[in-house]
Amino acid sequence: MKVLITGGAGMVGSHAAEYYSKKGDEVIVLDNLMRSSLFGYNKESVEFNWNYLSQLDNVKRIKGDVREEADVMKALAGGVDAVIHTAGQPGVALSMEKPREDFSINAYGTLNVLECVRKTCPSAAFVYCSTNKIYGENVDAIALEEEETRYRYKSKKGVPETLGVDLTGHTPYGASKYTGDIYTQEYARIYGMKTAVFRMSCIYGTRQFGFEDQGWVAWFVIANLTGQSIVIYGDGKQVRDLLYADDLVEAYDKFIIGTEKHNVYNIGGGPRNTTSLLEFISLIESKTGIKFRKVEHKDWRPSDQKVYISDISKVSKALDWKPKVSPEKGLEKLIEWVGANTKYFI
Repeated sequence: MKVLITGGAGMVGSHAAEYYSKKGDEVIVLDNLMRSSLFGYNKESVEFNWNYLSQLDNVKRIKGDVREEADVMKALAGGVDAVIHTAGQPGVALSMEKPREDFSINAYGTLNVLECVRKTCPSAAFVYCSTNKIYGENVDAIALEEEETRYRYKSKKGVPETLGVDLTGHTPYGASKYTGDIYTQEYARIYGMKTAVFRMSCIYGTRQFGFEDQGWVAWFVIANLTGQSIVIYGDGKQVRDLLYADDLVEAYDKFIIGTEKHNVYNIGGGPRNTTSLLEFISLIESKTGIKFRKVEHKDWRPSDQKVYISDISKVSKALDWKPKVSPEKGLEKLIEWVGANTKYFI
């Protein structure tokens, strides 16, 4: 099989490339390596992963932008069997500072890749990395109970794919990602392409260069091991379900090689793999034996859902899939990786 991975130097993209490389498949990675400059980060991030990919078998790297038709067509040359579209602008705060840039990457970039695939290899499976942020503040209408260290849904186990997306706040990031989400669905409906939308919760893993504005799981580990302070926006009782990147990629592959023609899936760790920020801080400290230098609290951020837990019953049944890596085991992998690469974070 021949697989194109856009944004392949990102955390999810690099794990996908590694997964297919190990399977012996032919992998093409397309990335413009702009993440560090986009976030004003003065050290390597995606550049580290770009170099890592050069060590893998059967991986061809192409530096290019998903917004440029020529770059995408070069990556698709000769056709592919599957496209995993992980490329995107992932920061909520950045989307509010630079909404045009956010839209051009997340919305137009997705449309451009879809159209190039339709023109060159319309039978290829297409996987779109969407987000729980497409539901926006509608999630906050779900009744909650407050406990000592977390909030909890009163009557739901998780958020289903049927939750409404309209008449609510999203942030520009949520809006731009939803645009790509809808286009991916329409390319299946109008053009008959095999497409899947994965509305992802909190994905984490090794080779994740987390910042305060994006990738909080890795950022908390990085801050703990390098003696940096962290900021919690809100009271810290907000809850997310965590999914290790390798488990996510396995779900992608099950769709690609499976019989499902098109679908939309909420995906994350599900109700069995949840944590609040306060609980996760304690878990990190227990694993590393290091107390955080300082934990500061600030006001809640716009459209920050107090609880988001994916209802993964649909994806589990449709793809015969379930998470394998617990947050405890995943955290241990992340701590080991950050510990071995601290020079990139200080």
